[in-house]
Amino acid sequence: MTNVVVCIPVFNDWQPVVTLLDQLDGVAATMKAVVDVVLVDDGSTEVRPERLGRFRALRRVSVLRLRRNVGHQRAIALALTHLYATAHHDLFVVMDGDGEDAPQHVPLLVDQCLQSNARRAVFAKRAKRSEGWLFKLGYVGFKVVHRLLVGRKVEVGNFSVLPRCLVERLVAMSEMWNHYAAAVFHGRLPVDLVPVPRSKRLAGESKMNALSLVTHGLSAISVYSGVVGARILAILTMAGVTTMVGIVGVIVVKTFTQLAIPGWATNTVGLLMVSLLNLALMTMFMVLFTLRARTEYSFLPLRDYHYFILDEKDW
Repeated sequence: MTNVVVCIPVFNDWQPVVTLLDQLDGVAATMKAVVDVVLVDDGSTEVRPERLGRFRALRRVSVLRLRRNVGHQRAIALALTHLYATAHHDLFVVMDGDGEDAPQHVPLLVDQCLQSNARRAVFAKRAKRSEGWLFKLGYVGFKVVHRLLVGRKVEVGNFSVLPRCLVERLVAMSEMWNHYAAAVFHGRLPVDLVPVPRSKRLAGESKMNALSLVTHGLSAISVYSGVVGARILAILTMAGVTTMVGIVGVIVVKTFTQLAIPGWATNTVGLLMVSLLNLALMTMFMVLFTLRARTEYSFLPLRDYHYFILDEKDW
């Protein structure tokens, strides 16, 4: 029988988690699998509620406490690495704890993963979002910037299923420390997408604001720092070549025609030379930045995760 573990990062948002666990318990009863749940306490400052009653189908519900708040994405990275290193599960489900990732869709993603003989990751492709228009507008802006800088569409969130054979590759990727989903795609792991609508929160209000969205977006883009650096370098190179062509054109007009206005050529060439110098400095910076991004491995999950783990106890 397949062993499944559901990983849910939580920071103070315990009210919807209680309802979510009840729903997961009902879903687990319909699955031909052994299901565990790990709540990743990302340095919560609010008191965790007491567990009410027993679960019918969930084999185990535990709380993995982190020593400090590290943020949603890093909490996922630490939890997946901890679970990979300390337990043996066949499939790893990652979902949010506010109910926007609906438990009834978990069997759909799990079945899709099993159809590939547990060799491919499965991500929920967002068919519809439920946030307000302002958040949606900001999210569209992020998707446009991401597409321009990275060259890849943003279609997924955290809701996903990974087989163990891919998790063992993921825990050696330093990119996962910045953004879980981006690390999966940047690492070229095989992925299937399943259209799934995003549900509404079970309780409370979302803590995702404009600042959080910007931070989240930058984290995703940072995974592709090498690609972003190369793209910006290409743009700067094109701008530099265009500037040099402009300088040559001004000199040609000044030397071989009567069209130049007195003083015009000198001022124009001066401005273009200053622009060319700035572009050269920016190009040098981007070269160094890109080379550093290709060689920097400051955090390796499998090597460093245990520094952040406080303990794991049953709830």
